[in-house]
Amino acid sequence: MRVLLVNMPWSPIDLPSLALGILKRSVDERVADARAEVLHANLEFTDWITHRTEFTADDYEYYALSSYFMGCGDWVFSSALYDDPGWKEEEFTEVMSGRLRKSRMKMTQALHRQVPQFVEDVARRIVAYAPDVVGFTSTFQQNTAALAAAKHVKRLAPHIVTVMGGANCDAEQGAAVHRNFPFVDFVIRGEGETAFPQLVNALAERQSDLSAIPGLCHRGADGASIVNAMATAPLPPAHILPPDYSGYFECLASSVARNWVEPKLVVEGARGCWWGEKHHCTFCGLNGSFMQFRSKSPEVFYDEIMELAERHRVLDMYVVDNILDMGYLNTVLPRIIESGYDLRLHIEIKANMRRSQLRTLSEAGLIYVQPGIESLNNRVLDLMDKGVSGCQNVRMLRDGAETGLSVSWNYLHGFPGESTEDYAPIIEQIPALEHLDPPVDMSARIAIERFSPYFNRPELGFDGLRPEAHYRFTYDLPEEELYDLAYVFEAPARGIDESTVTALNEALAGWKKHHVDARLTHVDLGDRIVLVSRRRAFSWRTMELTSPVEIVLFRLLDQPHAPAALTRKAAARLSGEAPGQDEVQIVLDRWTALGLLFTDSGQYVHLAPAAVNEDLLRLDFMRHLHTAEVFEPSTSPPGDSATTAAQQAQPSLMA
Repeated sequence: MRVLLVNMPWSPIDLPSLALGILKRSVDERVADARAEVLHANLEFTDWITHRTEFTADDYEYYALSSYFMGCGDWVFSSALYDDPGWKEEEFTEVMSGRLRKSRMKMTQALHRQVPQFVEDVARRIVAYAPDVVGFTSTFQQNTAALAAAKHVKRLAPHIVTVMGGANCDAEQGAAVHRNFPFVDFVIRGEGETAFPQLVNALAERQSDLSAIPGLCHRGADGASIVNAMATAPLPPAHILPPDYSGYFECLASSVARNWVEPKLVVEGARGCWWGEKHHCTFCGLNGSFMQFRSKSPEVFYDEIMELAERHRVLDMYVVDNILDMGYLNTVLPRIIESGYDLRLHIEIKANMRRSQLRTLSEAGLIYVQPGIESLNNRVLDLMDKGVSGCQNVRMLRDGAETGLSVSWNYLHGFPGESTEDYAPIIEQIPALEHLDPPVDMSARIAIERFSPYFNRPELGFDGLRPEAHYRFTYDLPEEELYDLAYVFEAPARGIDESTVTALNEALAGWKKHHVDARLTHVDLGDRIVLVSRRRAFSWRTMELTSPVEIVLFRLLDQPHAPAALTRKAAARLSGEAPGQDEVQIVLDRWTALGLLFTDSGQYVHLAPAAVNEDLLRLDFMRHLHTAEVFEPSTSPPGDSATTAAQQAQPSLMA
């Protein structure tokens, strides 16, 4: 059996596809007399389009990621899906004219007319390879490109078996894909490294009964779609294969994309979310059908990291785990530190990690972290069911600066039950935070994503959901079919009004603008604490805390404290007469006015990282990619800081 796995635009070009890397290995190892290859059509597209028009890395990033909630990338390839270079251009222009700049609108329309030829070229290449089976992965804005390629392959060679899977094919979405696009022979929903080789084996043996393959959508004798039940339990970690990235780096080296990106490896230690198992964040649609957290053994994960680094001679890695297995702090990470490899890893963590744990991350090379901060207000965080406080999130930003971590996070709003009163105190304090990592962009109203509690439980505040408008000008399907196909949904605006949003975003814009020049640090010399400040909203530059009371209070405020607890603990540490709570409150108020403290929901925490050459830690390779044109006006970024990266590289879903 010859199997070809295809990675269409708009898959990221700086990462190999983890899903296809795993599937390649699963076919090679689990299907007798079969060999799988991967066609990196996303990279080939960069060469194809740059030969025909001016097109840059920023343009590719826009259609792959930044315009996701507007659906621009999918609409571009809808012309190839429906064999019409002018497919619904009038509808697209009408809806998007107020949301896209003229230059972006012009490019999107031009791409829409051009890409049918690219899809035809790719289809001919696929057919020339003479595969028995061709599998297409579909995640985020990859759906119409994958569908269009499958349609053209089937038209040129009806005997080739077409299969689709990926994050866009989970649960109801996969059933809708199979039901509405008859040129897709099979759809695999859920984790595919077991189901896909089972399907390939069944095809090789000409089996007619496919009912035992979990999650498979197939067709009966009458052509009607048959949908197998999905697996009742997620794949055990011991069954998750390491990826085979053969061909990706060679393809990148010969592509114009080599001048655009620094390639990274994609590694996977765990699936699911241990926090989400207990408290599913209300807006989060990650993990699809399986939230259950499971992780590879430390030995297996460490060996995979080292083998990939040695084989491909690449030290930058993206860890796609939705959340770090905390056990790795005492197992995998110390071994990485001892290995001598200067790894640079991206990882998603929880914001309440201790400074010592963050230091371990930094020493192991996990210097780009996504802690899922999303807000700095405790009440709004409770509405999200995040399990952290506003002061804990600020402490994370402070300790990240001190330990050399680059913290990537989004600010979100639009939660049912939030109010202007939740945001006003935060907005007022943002100038005191300018020395810490700002969010990657302005605050965005949450999107309602499939699989999230807000989608599944209308009593939380969102009912009468409709698929986002872009699905209607991308697909030729009735509303009820779009509802099953869609991942993002329209919903009435909840929470704060636009005047509060404007005030918040003006404060965040100032934070981003002045961050590079801002500084606040402290040095604890035992008998005194020296603070240095360089922030536009505060005129003082140096300050010394010399009284025993102030020194004790400052040290205690390394962690969030309410005034009563702070007073009690200070009294236990002072040998002389201890201050009362009223005296402590006077100090807290004075320090807050000086920008030394952040306060929220009755708690306080100090803002000054220890002086460790903080200015040298401003080499932020994640955020600078987002400062120019990450989000067009009126574009909402992904609903969670974890969403984009994790799902773009979704490892667990078929093809």
